[in-house]
Amino acid sequence: MKRGLLYSIAMLAALLMTFATAQAKTRFVTIGTGGITGVYYPTGGAIAKMVNKKKKEYGIRATVESTGGSVFNVNAVMNGDLEFGIVQSDRQYQAWHGLAEWKDKGPQKDLRSVFSIHPESVTLVAAVDSGIRTIKDLKGKKVNIGNPGSGQRQNAIDALTAVGIDYKKDLQAENVKASEAPGLLQDGRIDAFFYTVGHPSGAIKEATSGARKVLFVSISGPEVDKMLAKFPYYAKSVIPVEMYPGAQNDKDVPTFGVKATLVTSAKVPDEVVYAITKEVFDNFDDFKKLHPAYSTLTRESMLEGLTAPIHPGAMKYYKEAGLMK
Repeated sequence: MKRGLLYSIAMLAALLMTFATAQAKTRFVTIGTGGITGVYYPTGGAIAKMVNKKKKEYGIRATVESTGGSVFNVNAVMNGDLEFGIVQSDRQYQAWHGLAEWKDKGPQKDLRSVFSIHPESVTLVAAVDSGIRTIKDLKGKKVNIGNPGSGQRQNAIDALTAVGIDYKKDLQAENVKASEAPGLLQDGRIDAFFYTVGHPSGAIKEATSGARKVLFVSISGPEVDKMLAKFPYYAKSVIPVEMYPGAQNDKDVPTFGVKATLVTSAKVPDEVVYAITKEVFDNFDDFKKLHPAYSTLTRESMLEGLTAPIHPGAMKYYKEAGLMK
């Protein structure tokens, strides 16, 4: 009896050691995204799912975290709190060059690009009863420009500045997350909101499907053209109104936009970044089907809009796949 008990204890100890060894070999990585109603969150989820399917092969377990957005993600990646983050291309540019929120910190030289994803349009949604028909009509109105730490906030400020509007003086600026803005608009607590997002978007569908009628407001014209010439990370974009039957627009709405990009740190091991890159590109056709915002993606376009140097792990895959020399 005693011998059997000792044998059982020894077997249990061996199993626990095997389990502990397996756990030690597994590297856990976290992908920072954005609000759960945006495109970042499902994008991060799709990437994690692909990698986790090969967990035994790579020894990597990927998880997704909903965050405050681009600025938060860059800082968390730089601090080592996240291994990867999805950020707007303009925020990547500013972090690498030490601009905007990174003016005091200086250039984030450990920032590394992995790939870009979908285009994102700076989207201005306004209530029809607010009388807002152009961006200049925002003067004196209650407008959500986005929470501190989000990429869209600076986009909104840039757009307003381009047309001569000081967001601190000329309007009643709200600073809430984009996911909260549709509810505020429908409740009559704000007149309009900005949201930089890939289309179609769940939050924009929510805003355009309520009892209060809304429309998309164009962000275009000579002043905006000057802004686009000034900032290399911006490009003209169009909001496809057919995706939002409830919007009171009869044609597509011109605006400008950026790209969503996946970034990491120079400190993240090459094999981890290689695995992430390989799984997305090797399963490119399946990846494209995951969200309508990816419909225009090509493998080549996923290497555009990157400012920080490409991480060596990602570069290894691109050279193997013939995407880069």
